Amino acid sequence: MHSRRLRSALVAVCAVAAVSLAGAAPAAAHTSPPVRAAAVAPGLTPLTDLFAERLLVADKVAAAKYGTDKPIDDPVREQQILDDVGARATGLGLDPEAVRAVFRDQIEANKLVQRGLYARWDAHPEERPTERPDLVKEVRPVLDRITTQVLDALKDTRRLRTSPSCEPRLGVAAVRSAYGHELDALHEEGLVRALPSVCAG
Repeated sequence: MHSRRLRSALVAVCAVAAVSLAGAAPAAAHTSPPVRAAAVAPGLTPLTDLFAERLLVADKVAAAKYGTDKPIDDPVREQQILDDVGARATGLGLDPEAVRAVFRDQIEANKLVQRGLYARWDAHPEERPTERPDLVKEVRPVLDRITTQVLDALKDTRRLRTSPSCEPRLGVAAVRSAYGHELDALHEEGLVRALPSVCAG
């Protein structure tokens, strides 16, 4: 699915999803932790919830790298991730290339958010992070956990992802996850970038 088509789908379902969700929890009164969309809407929301969660971890990745000599692009680490998920996909009965494509989108979405945060922090120094997370000890274990969960969700949603209804279902799921995780415009853009390879039909 092209990003432009997906963005249009997100806009198209946004009003419907917002109405249905607003009835359960008005945004103004939202004080508890974000509600995982999968808890109220099954289907592809396990994936989009995990994608949203992964994008929020990008904030910590950016905070760890900002102002250092560590580049946003890390081809060696990225290839390690793609090799790992490709190998694990086979054991789950999934197409390794299709799984690598999904994770390649996650990596690009993560970098999109990081670049956006860098630009924001350059323009507004007062918003720069005051702490530098440890990439190896603090951030990567979280990403590794999400990776395992995404692989399981890809296996569980295999039939849905090959169905003709995948794209509209994915659009609804993405809107629900964006709402549940309270994503801002930058992270919503990242979520759109994370989705193109989900539907295999």
